[in-house]
Amino acid sequence: MRTDLGTLRLGAFVHRRLIAPGALAASLMLAIPASAADYSPGAPGIGDPYYPAYGNGGYDVSHYDLRLKYQPESDKLEGTATLLATTTQDLSRFNLDFLLDVSEVRVNGAKASLTTSGEHELEITPKTPLPKGTAVTVVVRYSGVPSSKKAYGFTSWHRTPDGGVGANEPEAAWWWFPSNDHPLDKATYDVSVAVPDGTQAISNGTLQSATSRLGWTRYNWRSNKPQATYLATLAVGRFDVTTGTSESGIPIVNAYSKDLGDNYGAARASIERTGEIADWLTEYFGPYPFNALGGYVPNTTTGYALETQTRPFYSPRQFANGTNVSVVVHELAHQWYGDYVSVAGWKDIWVNEGFARYAQWLWSEHEGEGTAQEIADYVYASHPADDAFWTVKPGDPGPENQFHIAVYDRGALALQALRNEIGDEAFFAILKGWPKQYAHGNATVGDFLKYAEKVSGQPLAALFDTWLYQASKPSAPAARDASIASRSASTPAQPKSWKKIAATNDVHEHEHEDAPAREH
Repeated sequence: MRTDLGTLRLGAFVHRRLIAPGALAASLMLAIPASAADYSPGAPGIGDPYYPAYGNGGYDVSHYDLRLKYQPESDKLEGTATLLATTTQDLSRFNLDFLLDVSEVRVNGAKASLTTSGEHELEITPKTPLPKGTAVTVVVRYSGVPSSKKAYGFTSWHRTPDGGVGANEPEAAWWWFPSNDHPLDKATYDVSVAVPDGTQAISNGTLQSATSRLGWTRYNWRSNKPQATYLATLAVGRFDVTTGTSESGIPIVNAYSKDLGDNYGAARASIERTGEIADWLTEYFGPYPFNALGGYVPNTTTGYALETQTRPFYSPRQFANGTNVSVVVHELAHQWYGDYVSVAGWKDIWVNEGFARYAQWLWSEHEGEGTAQEIADYVYASHPADDAFWTVKPGDPGPENQFHIAVYDRGALALQALRNEIGDEAFFAILKGWPKQYAHGNATVGDFLKYAEKVSGQPLAALFDTWLYQASKPSAPAARDASIASRSASTPAQPKSWKKIAATNDVHEHEHEDAPAREH
């Protein structure tokens, strides 16, 4: 972010040419309305066709500083959010995505006027307009009961017996901090949360400090790498916390709700392998991109898991049938595919989910429980040509099918087809090179196609079109040799790992079931 005064566009306020003294007053009077006309409100959405009201235009956030106080018994959250941003246009007004009650907003120290609109829009009008390129500090004071707020008929704040959790996709921030809520605007975070003694606050990144005073403990967490808003998380409750270090030297913090009951052992037996799995994934995806690892399991009634950056969220239900290492593989794979490199738009969800699913197939190979090709054969044979599975296009599934199983399984089939087409050497070079190519940024499905063609030296548009964009079953999986093609033509046996993989099928069934059909 630029903070120099040189970013102020003086030409918006005064003429640069010399004028006659007698015409000075009239000239200045004419200049003011003209300059005012140059300023306009930032768009109420960032431009995503799947979710037009998500995110906002006119500015880019570089850092969020959240200083919060949370009372588990009442679910009351009080906070002061400080956003550091830079304007991207001459800005008369701008929006934040938020649901709680706001008492005051200040922009560069001056009190701003505010109102609300739509389902989740906080409209802020600064005291003076903001020229393009201006460094802006926005302070928002707020309070409320997150679980009492809904947008589009649902909530992304989950009450637990001992607190609450903010975690969902594609939206979760609205319930606990004001933001520019879209992956295109990634930022760093400081999250400081005061909770009653005996209760913990879990968030992303590294724990900087925890201090107690007058019956309250304040936890200070820091995420020092760019992070999408939906990947920011907060969980307050009573946890058993374990700490350690991966073999590669990354500090690990895991947290398990004390009242997980019968799911406690299986959850812990799975998530305590986080360091081992992350180190294993570096063989395929390159160095781990962040300075913290972990996972947490609050006592929620949700069914999904989520790749919240550095510290994935897991629901207890993921471990109802025993250990579930495969879901840990999935969420940790997202640290590269989804977190380190984020979608440019929600239509690009395949560059997250197809790859995290394929990581589960690679883990199956690693465990000797079925190769990726054997799993691909089984998935392909399991869905007849008239199955609706094949009507979902992973490359552009539509918001109603964004987390459809086809995005995962057909998405992984596309990667196996790519692997067979270009060979292992080029394929694994792509898997490892892609995160580095778009490190801490955003990318599209089209970007991945271009990158795969560049690395492999082969035209791949037809293959990508067949597996990602056609609403029909391909005639046969791509295969490099006759034995694979022959096996694909028969009914393959179920791989040993399949039940474990299938147990994660609800990994991203984000719970909007109480919501009416949303039109985006």
